[in-house]
Amino acid sequence: MKILIYAIGFLFGNLVSSQEVFGEWKTIDDNTGLAKSIVEVYEQNGKVFGRIKKILKEDKRDVRCVHCKGDQKNQKVEGMLILKDLSKDKDKYEDGTVTDPENGKTYDAKMWLNEDDPNVLMVRGYLSFLYRTQEWKRIDD
Repeated sequence: MKILIYAIGFLFGNLVSSQEVFGEWKTIDDNTGLAKSIVEVYEQNGKVFGRIKKILKEDKRDVRCVHCKGDQKNQKVEGMLILKDLSKDKDKYEDGTVTDPENGKTYDAKMWLNEDDPNVLMVRGYLSFLYRTQEWKRIDD
């Protein structure tokens, strides 16, 4: 009986953890559909952040954010914090920002897991009523 209880607990624990936004995600290029980078999404002091852990194209790994402002200006894109200060609100994370290192612009952000596939993270950057949503794919451990 104890084994059955442990097995159910283990399966339930894995199901719950797979429903979280935390972990590593592949960003996908909107135009080509190819993976561009790996972003690590994590929680710190009750807020959610995301850092570019790795750029997948080796020849792009030393690229710097020349169009960024402030402390991100000329920072290496690999290692850059691009998601900042998101707060959980029910099944979404919002009220934070996302920086596009290609153009250096920072947008209001929200993100959520795709209802049909929790291995897809929907990341939306928006300015007023204009927005763009990307699908990031979970990296399996």
